[in-house]
Amino acid sequence: MGQGRTLVLSHTAQEGGAELALVRLVRRLRERGDDVHVLLFAHGPLEDALAVAGVPTTVRLASARMATASRGQLSDVRHVFSLLTAAADFIVRLRSAIRESGADLVVANSLKSAALAVVAAPISGRAWVWNLHDRLTSDYLPRGLLIMMRTIAVLGPRKIIVNSRSTLETIPRWARRRAVIAYPGIADDAFVTMLPDSPRVVGIVGRVSPTKGQHIFVEAAIRVAQTHPDVAYRVIGTALFGEQNYEAAVRERARESAVADRMEFTGWVRDVPAQIGRLSILVHASPMPEPFGQIVVEAIAASVPVIATESGGVVEILDAGSVTTAEPDVGWRFTDLGVLVRPDNAAALASAIVAVLDDPKATIRRAQRARADVSDRYAISHTADVVSQAWSEARRQRPSQRTRSKHEVAN
Repeated sequence: MGQGRTLVLSHTAQEGGAELALVRLVRRLRERGDDVHVLLFAHGPLEDALAVAGVPTTVRLASARMATASRGQLSDVRHVFSLLTAAADFIVRLRSAIRESGADLVVANSLKSAALAVVAAPISGRAWVWNLHDRLTSDYLPRGLLIMMRTIAVLGPRKIIVNSRSTLETIPRWARRRAVIAYPGIADDAFVTMLPDSPRVVGIVGRVSPTKGQHIFVEAAIRVAQTHPDVAYRVIGTALFGEQNYEAAVRERARESAVADRMEFTGWVRDVPAQIGRLSILVHASPMPEPFGQIVVEAIAASVPVIATESGGVVEILDAGSVTTAEPDVGWRFTDLGVLVRPDNAAALASAIVAVLDDPKATIRRAQRARADVSDRYAISHTADVVSQAWSEARRQRPSQRTRSKHEVAN
């Protein structure tokens, strides 16, 4: 049972990975008796998903320029000054919303909400915690935003809850004493077995973005088609956050290629687990390290074999330590639980897809081992235990304890 009410802040109402993980988490916490509410800064699908989950949700609209600002725009000094003006006004309204909520703990669930909570929570007289879903690195964030986020990590929250060891390693050393790892848990109903549309449907799932690697997936598919013309492909998801031009380019490349009649772009879908279950292989192709790799875990839970980029939190999911390597220089390798591929390498990805397609018995064995492993390590009940404990510790912690902790780390 939680000690008091927790108010979780999310700047977006779109259903990204962090937001869907939030729905699962707060639903489980409320089922256990924890009093958790959510405050959104926009209207959108996430608002509906929270309502279906029975989570009390309030919306306080932020200005459009603040809510939709991209990470690239935040590296532009002129744009930042404009945003600061909008943020100052919103912080005043956010302080009122926090006080009206009756919450004694504020939780920021995104970078933008953390940038606001670091001011709004203290002036509201509330402690705050950061649920960090992003790697704080220069390949992920513009320099100015990176410096700001790292500063917030050191000076701001009483606890930082990170989604993987990969994310933990990117926060400043002085903040790690207050950090705890809570892998995004998956619900019990994710463990279902569905039949793919055909024996050979390869798909990629997630926001259509250069950081997710749909362009690499298409190039790999074109290579696979040269020897396996019967394979179908599916790109599940759509562009968000101003990346529509990228999606258009990926679609055009597919239309011009040999897989034009076998490459389906689904656009946005409501029931992502059902889409995953229709695949015979799920590909994760992010060219840069992912903080975690939630889609990978969801696919494994559905008994779908996974081929994923060997970087970031995905390695924590798929690499069980016992490895059989195909060839020293082919750019991919088997693990006990799946296949890991060198980042940004369409040729290696194509080779891995062919290897998985051509050995279905070994593929099924790996998928079965992976499913058993995921059910043990990534159950939502375990995530809820870790998060609830961290929130309780943040409530109990006095400012003097935080100061002493920082001094111990620095020395």
